[in-house]
Amino acid sequence: MKISVIGTGYVGLVAGACFADTGNDVICIDHDANKIARLQRGEIPFFEPGLGELVAHNVAEGRLSFTTDLASGVAGARVAFIAVGTPMSDDGEADLRAVKDVARAIAQAMTGPMIIVNKSTVPVGTNRLLRGLIRETARYPLDIVSNPEFLKEGAAIEDFMKPDRVVIGTDSPEAAEVMRDIYAPFVRTGKPILEMDPESAEVSKYAANSLLATKITFMNEVARICEVVGADVSKVRQGIGSDARIGHQFLFPGVGYGGSCFPKDIRAFTLLGRRKNAPLQILEVVERVNSEQKRLLAQKVVRRFGEKLQGRVFAIWGLAFKPKTDDMREAPSLVVIDELLARGARVRAFDPEARKTAAAILGDRIEITERPYEALAGASALLALTEWNEFRRPDFDRIKSLLEEPVIFDGRNMYDAARVMKLGFEYYGIGVRDSAYE
Repeated sequence: MKISVIGTGYVGLVAGACFADTGNDVICIDHDANKIARLQRGEIPFFEPGLGELVAHNVAEGRLSFTTDLASGVAGARVAFIAVGTPMSDDGEADLRAVKDVARAIAQAMTGPMIIVNKSTVPVGTNRLLRGLIRETARYPLDIVSNPEFLKEGAAIEDFMKPDRVVIGTDSPEAAEVMRDIYAPFVRTGKPILEMDPESAEVSKYAANSLLATKITFMNEVARICEVVGADVSKVRQGIGSDARIGHQFLFPGVGYGGSCFPKDIRAFTLLGRRKNAPLQILEVVERVNSEQKRLLAQKVVRRFGEKLQGRVFAIWGLAFKPKTDDMREAPSLVVIDELLARGARVRAFDPEARKTAAAILGDRIEITERPYEALAGASALLALTEWNEFRRPDFDRIKSLLEEPVIFDGRNMYDAARVMKLGFEYYGIGVRDSAYE
């Protein structure tokens, strides 16, 4: 089957490569000529484990190609996936201009009956909005399907190839049949393809991310209680995660969630609730608590070193919002850095993949090193903000010899507090008995 994918960002490129890998003829389309030129040279514009190899393999096999020409890319396609950005405004509203423009362009370029599949994260009601928008311009019969993505950055290929579920939102039995055929290779283990109305599919995306964000935020709240009473949040996590109704996933406390999905989706969902006079009060609290959580580690630094931090250097390990990505959108590291700089401190940081991203965002406000231990020399403390594997078993003797003072602020509870303190460090974690209780 010929499939067109419009948008070569995170969702579009992963989807295009995975569809091609199951034997489809896929063409990925983007208006950014520079990005398309890079892809044609074999360069991936963002970091995602395994994606470069998957793209290269399917390009070599002739199943995957790239173009800036939407008309030629859509011609002859049975299905066109929309995977363009829907950036968020200050009030949480999603910008649908790109989605609308692409839908119109597809309707004008189609050379036969088509299915337009929206994979962009959009407000509830967008499916029906697009139907009304292009009904008069479509040259052939056309269906619009809502097909939200549930990919985790850093594990996107695995998530796409072996999904927990596939959600298809459509009122058309014919479109649903085509979508089942496209996704059949990915659900051979028996995972469900869930067919529903478009509105339910659109809500499913927001509801899933909202619940996951709520679990994270709940554990961050529990961690604060643990610190006050002297409990260990890691033990509490085991105590509640063993309940099959709760589970262990997304119960790790830290310095808050970030990224391109959770913050945007929670704000969009709460905005919908307010506009429909059905406020989502739990999610409003989730967003507020998460914002406060991002400042927590900086507050611990201030309690230890004082409000004025002039003359001090702080080393940061981890800038991306999570490991296995170079994405810094809404990253807790940005809030922590701002808090430290505002108090006169200098920041020296390292991240395995997000160094270029950080340089583009922060410029010369901080120093970015090429090696992790280079960030430590003469620093007053180490702040660990992203749980990259290479940070989990560091050389603590080397850390101690490089730091001006043996102090670690562990924003992801990567280290065993008792062991680290026994090695002579001051240790401050999230929801654990740390040096504040000594």
